[in-house]
Amino acid sequence: MEWLNYHHLLYFWLVAREGGLAPASVRLRLAQSTVSGQIRAFEEAIGEKVFERSGRRLALTEIGRVAYRYADEIFSLGQELQEALKGHTVGGPSRLVVGIADVVPKLVSRKLLEPALHLAEPVRLVCREDKPERLLAELAVHDLDVLISDAPVPPSARIRAFSHLLGECGLVFLGTSKLAASLCGAFPKSLDGAPVLLPTDNTVLRRALDQWFTKIGGRPNVVAEFEDSALLKVFGQTGQGIFPVPSVISKEVQRQYGVRLVGRTNDVRERFYAISVERRLKHPAVIAISEAAKLKVFG
Repeated sequence: MEWLNYHHLLYFWLVAREGGLAPASVRLRLAQSTVSGQIRAFEEAIGEKVFERSGRRLALTEIGRVAYRYADEIFSLGQELQEALKGHTVGGPSRLVVGIADVVPKLVSRKLLEPALHLAEPVRLVCREDKPERLLAELAVHDLDVLISDAPVPPSARIRAFSHLLGECGLVFLGTSKLAASLCGAFPKSLDGAPVLLPTDNTVLRRALDQWFTKIGGRPNVVAEFEDSALLKVFGQTGQGIFPVPSVISKEVQRQYGVRLVGRTNDVRERFYAISVERRLKHPAVIAISEAAKLKVFG
């Protein structure tokens, strides 16, 4: 009996779904030549061409379209099997592999994920932090169960994924007592000329803050910019500048870093999402995270 090589089938499926060798190679983290070789091996095994050149793009042949329909069903069923087995791990807790976008504050991540550790059925939590685009690639090949991010799936993303809003909140601005006492005027006008610490300009939050500063007519003195929100807070703790945090973690940050409230605004909103390959969340731990976020964290 002849068996199909499912690795070859997976590479073919991803190339067809992503629209070419280059994007599929990125998802698989392999060289294009490697992926191309796997496609050729697949074609030799079935005795048919599955792709043909259409200008600069690869297009599915008639046989390729048939193979793609079957592959899509096979890997959808494989994902369902994986989810079912995770919920019935023998001899230990099931695993929940979570990708956390590096722009999400650590304290927010803890608040959101904590409910997964208090279920009747134990769950082993595995957290991976990285750039959102790299985590989306891992989600696409089912290396992650869910991705926590401060933004929904971008329209440019070439993966089939769904954004589930967990909640939103306003911002508070914090600083040392000495720095807060030196500010002049009422908030937010007091930020005009004040030293501030901000996230880098490639983030959703920074763009929203820049628009807000323009709206209120304030021009703070941006002392430093950070990709790591934890490092930003450490600099804020030493009095280097006023810094913003989501209002849902205001008390924890004030207590942990010894800073005080300078002011708050609801004109700038932070939103947090659970991104999955499912239209409806199915994993019990992810459902618990979503429900707790809406009822307790942001409710």
